[in-house]
Amino acid sequence: MPSKKALVRRPGPRLAEGLVTHIERTPVDSAKAMDQWQGYVAALEEHGWETFIVEPADDCPDAVFVEDTVVVFRNVALIGRSGAASRHEETPGVEQAVARLGCSVNWVWEPGTLDGGDVLKVGDTLYVGRGGRTNAAGVQQLRAVFEPLGARVVAVPISKVLHLKSAVTALPDGTVIGHEPLVDHASLFPRFLPVPEESGAHVVLLGGNRLLMAASAPKSAEVLASLGHDPVLVDISEFEKLEGCVTCLSVRLRDLYA
Repeated sequence: MPSKKALVRRPGPRLAEGLVTHIERTPVDSAKAMDQWQGYVAALEEHGWETFIVEPADDCPDAVFVEDTVVVFRNVALIGRSGAASRHEETPGVEQAVARLGCSVNWVWEPGTLDGGDVLKVGDTLYVGRGGRTNAAGVQQLRAVFEPLGARVVAVPISKVLHLKSAVTALPDGTVIGHEPLVDHASLFPRFLPVPEESGAHVVLLGGNRLLMAASAPKSAEVLASLGHDPVLVDISEFEKLEGCVTCLSVRLRDLYA
């Protein structure tokens, strides 16, 4: 069984209506977005990821941002419950997908809210952003599900971005990277490396030293390349208009039974 699997979901017909919270709305080119999404999926597949297309949720404009619907740790999936009510119907297809892949499924229940984009995994540590989409009850429920499996859960207050992973992600060695003006509490991370662009804070670990990054962050890519990493750049400009980034367009599942 391949150890690298990724769930993805095609952009729906209402993509341009997606929510924006921390940026001004600008027009989205849906045809261009589809081309960019296909390029994103191709980049995953070219670097050894087996992709699974989650069934559509066409009435949900933000459904392409599939990462927000679930958090997976080891072989256990926690289905989220977004702080944005319009996103609640995105979860059934994802629930079916992770169950088919053999995950044990749990759910966040009211009054808890949790978006997967608020959860940054660094080894066995789960940093959980506490902000507009994830509340204290959601953090508590995540803790109850994953701490018995060996996870260490660290709550991180956020106020400047939509999700924690809008501000920070992590390199293969566990160093957390972020664009400092958007990071509320860099001191919470044992190792923190600032990058010069907002979109440069977002990386997907493809394997080895390869990092999937947005083409809109060339200076950050240069910084990371100088440290021995291999940036793989994709254009996701239409999704960036909706506060999307490379992390939120997929759910990456590594070594489910490790």
